[in-house]
Amino acid sequence: MPRYILLHETASTNTYLKRMATLLPATTVVYTHSQTAGRGQTGNSWEAEPGKNITMSMLLKDVAVKPCEQFYISEAAAVAIASVLNRYSPGFVVKWPNDIYHHDRKVCGILIEHLLTGSSIGYSIVGAGININQTEFRSDAPNPVSLARITGRQHDVEAIMHEVCDEIERLTQFTPASCEVLHRTFLEMLYRNDGQPHPFALPDGTRFHASIHSVLPDGTLQLRTPDGTITGYAFKQVRHVINDTAL
Repeated sequence: MPRYILLHETASTNTYLKRMATLLPATTVVYTHSQTAGRGQTGNSWEAEPGKNITMSMLLKDVAVKPCEQFYISEAAAVAIASVLNRYSPGFVVKWPNDIYHHDRKVCGILIEHLLTGSSIGYSIVGAGININQTEFRSDAPNPVSLARITGRQHDVEAIMHEVCDEIERLTQFTPASCEVLHRTFLEMLYRNDGQPHPFALPDGTRFHASIHSVLPDGTLQLRTPDGTITGYAFKQVRHVINDTAL
């Protein structure tokens, strides 16, 4: 069962938990009402109005996957969050590699950091910013949305956080069979995984259309172009194009 630590204010729950990771038990969750320097993937910032959203990090230890299989942890976090949000309103999906979207708008960002020790994962920190009750967004983020804006009502932030953490804990009890089910669920929940071509962009700005073929266990996204060519892309090597913006 997760253990919770509330910080009234902190720069980053991931940073705080990394400093304390060796001293804390597995499934410790650090959360805050005010995060002053929230981080996203590759250093991106995360906007969160104090007291309105979930800003949390969860410590995982002794997970039964190898470093080369660490994407299962990302899948577990994404599937857990999308599944919980779908209890409140349908339509939440996972945009590769692990953003949570409602249609074409982003409701959650996930940042996962690992300590690798040889052939094992020493610990993992799953950080998540989930927009729950915030209804106005002032940053230059192109497509934010919140659960409140989707449903038209306010929600119990801490209750949803507890649901999310319970689901992450459940999904990270990895076995070969559970990993297979998790990966299949992840593919079923994957944004734009409908067999149809969609626009993508490369880092140099080149745009092309392709359909999602699959996602490999290491997280590589496989895209199929209309001529049948299948190409694999690692994180940040390709982006979805949404409303003419590469995201």
